[in-house]
Amino acid sequence: MLDARNKNMNAHVSYQVEPVVRKDLDFHLNEAPRFWFNNDPFLTRMFDALSLTFPDGERYFIECVRMFRDKIDDPELQKRVADFIKQEAQHGIAHDKMNQLMKEQGMPVDQFTATLKRIFRFELTKRSPQYNIAMTAAAEHLTALMAETFYSHKKTLENAHPYVRALFAWHAIEEMEHRDVAFDVMKQVGEVPESTRRFVLVLTTVLMFGFTLYRTNIMLKCDGFSSRERLLMNLKGLPWFFGKNGTLTAMKSQYLDWFKKDFHPSQHPVIRQYPVWIETLEKTNDPIAAGEAFWQAGL
Repeated sequence: MLDARNKNMNAHVSYQVEPVVRKDLDFHLNEAPRFWFNNDPFLTRMFDALSLTFPDGERYFIECVRMFRDKIDDPELQKRVADFIKQEAQHGIAHDKMNQLMKEQGMPVDQFTATLKRIFRFELTKRSPQYNIAMTAAAEHLTALMAETFYSHKKTLENAHPYVRALFAWHAIEEMEHRDVAFDVMKQVGEVPESTRRFVLVLTTVLMFGFTLYRTNIMLKCDGFSSRERLLMNLKGLPWFFGKNGTLTAMKSQYLDWFKKDFHPSQHPVIRQYPVWIETLEKTNDPIAAGEAFWQAGL
């Protein structure tokens, strides 16, 4: 349920949504074409590269939050953490299925995931718990903002295949539902310095998009595109994300809110058409229909 109220922690209005665990959702991804985003290899592989990160990334987030579970005294936060873990586990399962399809297309998925596992294991064993929970909170901030950015306006994903668009819509919904859980763990029991909290968002942003672009170009090479073709694809496709009027550039203001001393993720309103997805899923029990209604309700 959507809840907008004032919180004692600051003077801002708080927009909170109760996390709901949803299992066994089928998006029929095997029916989507190879280049499912307007038959555009670059845009397709950019989103595919994001998907490649999610399963191991979600498992990393779960481990980071679990480090602090024994320190949490607030029953409400304990419940939200439990639901966060369950939701993230379901995201990992769904994106594992998408990644398996990429593997069947000849993509080096195992190579990518092996690298990710090494990176996350290094972070968990060599970095402090404070650093790791800050990384998790920062990543959740990014994914929640991307959810808002991709679905606020219909034109953004109008050329995406509806089945894949529905998968990312469901993921977007649940990212908004639990966007403040890791942040609250960090703030209430994490003992994370402000300098660390601010630094890790910059680092997480650079790593996330750096690795995404790297994996995109590796996959395009596996698709058979030459170096010159890939260069031209990058020059044409990157402005869609990062140009002056780029899709991700549009979230600049909300992104920068992170650096305010009194920032909290729930200060940002939940996407306007959130209830549409919830109501459609309740009526149809079909995540594809819910995703389509959610997208159609965009401006």
